[in-house]
Amino acid sequence: MLKHEPLLTRQGTFVVGANYWASHAGTLMWDDWRPDVIEKDLKLLAEHGMEILRVFPLWPAFQPIRRMLKTGRIHLENQQLPDSPSSQAGVSEMMMARFAKFLDLAQSCNIKLIVALLTGWMSGRLHVPPALEGMNVLTDPAAVVWEVRFVKFFVGAMKIHRSIIAWDLGNECNCMARCSRDAAWAWTATITHAIRSEDPDRPVVSGMHSLSPNGEWTIQDQGELTDLLTTHPYPIFTPYCDLDPINTMRSCLHSTAESRYYADIGAKPCLVEELGTLGAMISSRQAAADYVRTVLWSLWAHDCHGLLWWCAFDQAHLAHAPYDWNAVERELGLFEPDCKPKPVVDEMLNFSRFLKGLPIGDLPARRAEAVCILSPQQDTWAAGLASFILAKQAGFDLTFQYSDQPLRDAKLYLLPSIKGDPITRRSWLELLERIRAGASLYVSLDEGFLSPFNECFGLEVQTRQRRGKPQLVTMEGIAGRPGITLLAPLRLNLRACGAQVLGRECDGNPALTCFEFGKGKTYFLTFPMEKNLSAAPGVFYTDDAEPAWRIYQHFAADASASRAVCKNAPQLGVTEHDLDDHRRLIIAINYSPASLQTALDLKESWTLESCWRGMVQPHKDRQIWLSMGQNDGAAFVLSR
Repeated sequence: MLKHEPLLTRQGTFVVGANYWASHAGTLMWDDWRPDVIEKDLKLLAEHGMEILRVFPLWPAFQPIRRMLKTGRIHLENQQLPDSPSSQAGVSEMMMARFAKFLDLAQSCNIKLIVALLTGWMSGRLHVPPALEGMNVLTDPAAVVWEVRFVKFFVGAMKIHRSIIAWDLGNECNCMARCSRDAAWAWTATITHAIRSEDPDRPVVSGMHSLSPNGEWTIQDQGELTDLLTTHPYPIFTPYCDLDPINTMRSCLHSTAESRYYADIGAKPCLVEELGTLGAMISSRQAAADYVRTVLWSLWAHDCHGLLWWCAFDQAHLAHAPYDWNAVERELGLFEPDCKPKPVVDEMLNFSRFLKGLPIGDLPARRAEAVCILSPQQDTWAAGLASFILAKQAGFDLTFQYSDQPLRDAKLYLLPSIKGDPITRRSWLELLERIRAGASLYVSLDEGFLSPFNECFGLEVQTRQRRGKPQLVTMEGIAGRPGITLLAPLRLNLRACGAQVLGRECDGNPALTCFEFGKGKTYFLTFPMEKNLSAAPGVFYTDDAEPAWRIYQHFAADASASRAVCKNAPQLGVTEHDLDDHRRLIIAINYSPASLQTALDLKESWTLESCWRGMVQPHKDRQIWLSMGQNDGAAFVLSR
């Protein structure tokens, strides 16, 4: 048995690659088999730094079983093709031989492969063996029997090949049919166990699209059953992510925020398994290159394990479905049909070379001061996305957890845009004990309830009413006294009973408060700021955007005291990574399509030791000066 290299699952590792269909045929590559073209493709990809490919044995091509019916349409048997007489699984020996040859070609190019086993959904088209057409392939027992047979046969035959580093359940299998959460769990467990029965060593990759903490296909269930979670963070298919230009902060942080959302809630590492701009009607090629440069830096800094571009080659020259149906599927490649590389390729190659030239191997974990607690009755992704961006703008880092998970240790807790019952009494009381002991808590209100409330926030609700108009809130207790326009479904008419009022509505009603609670502090905002910002275009990058991040900067001040670097440029993101007890790696990322020059304040005892990439130099006392190009990253080391 081969021992797999934990390239995809070890903390701090990062890979660069692509999803692959042959340049000449797309999804028909196994029927229109041209090993000479494929060998040329693989050599080209390897020359341009693609170290990992995700590949697809198209399900009906590899398991071409057909139903045979007798009088009365009674099912008699599933017919297997003449080239697979020895396979109880109905797998084509010819296709298996072709795949084995493909593996040899990949090995000769030193390319590693993630194999998506049940490729029954691809680019908007369903692909299933003829015998299973019309069935729910996730819940019909007859379909699942043949899926298990296929998976066990395929994995058992191919596991000897060194180029395979992971088994993917399939391509977005949750798109193949509808099912309940229990059925989704049972299907995932069945296929995962089938893989592990043949190859217990290599990791099993989820391969799903658009998971959530609720619903049928959940982050928690996939994290329980598989070894590596995956995101496919296309902005136009993800709520709240198709609002701003592709090379601005929301878009560039989308894949990082979603991947950390999965990894933190699912308690498993996460890989950006598919990413792309989806063609010429989304962005120019140069804007796409700027976008991917920022995304690469951001994913690496946040331990998101890698980026696989969708896909290797353009498919605009192909006439068969799904390319005939879907315009958005045709111009997504790293390379044009004539194999000319696009600017995105250079960015991926340059970043791969940068990583290989670093004086460290795996990146140490980033320091995270806060835990963002999400709950069932709210829009978890809206609350989580805005919280992640605002924290980045404010200069601290957070992790996610779900409200029914054990409470993690942190200096700061966020319950953003709470709705309904966001937390159990038991967990709420445990959280309050953490605050009494010295942590800080921030809560923003949608239509949620907390009990106890008054004594925790130093407030007394006088009355409660509905409202529908945005309100200008003056943040009189925040640096610069910013005015921020907010919308809330409810108005709480409040009386401060010990709380300090940091922000007021136009009539003086408290909107943002701070209360000393034991050794800690509680902050309460009467508006669902995160929910509002997630749904609003332009609020994270335009010059006239209201500085909502100042609120986050204020309530995170105590929790961020141990940071080595303080910054005030909202488009700059900073992560801090301990190299040892006296040295800290700083990764700075410009999430803006404009160049950036800014001073960074250093905490006492920290000094600039070296710069690994970028333009960083000493400035005034306790400051360094950082100059960055658009959508670019820098890495430097501080010591004390």
